[in-house]
Amino acid sequence: MGLSLEGAAMSYGGGGGPSDVDTSRTLELRLTGRPAPEEVRRLCALLDAAEPTDVVCELGGLGRRADLGAVDAVARLRLAARRRGHRLTFRGAGPELRAVLDLAGLGDLL
Repeated sequence: MGLSLEGAAMSYGGGGGPSDVDTSRTLELRLTGRPAPEEVRRLCALLDAAEPTDVVCELGGLGRRADLGAVDAVARLRLAARRRGHRLTFRGAGPELRAVLDLAGLGDLL
């Protein structure tokens, strides 16, 4: 599987975020290989079902697989998170993925 979702209960100090976002826990997404469309749909559905919270998406597992499938996954996850009110942060993006996102006009997602 190229994607995973981990519900990690992580405590935060006093947060200054919106009151409707639960900052007492963080959901973690990991892209660990080339994401299949059905996996992206499943994760988007899980984000849609979750209460608004902080979400961290680790992109380092993509390695050198910075292709349009990865761009599509990043864009869809961002849309699903925003639609539900999650605060999504991407981390670990390599230079190849950054370059492909820039070429696609999506460099501001990172």
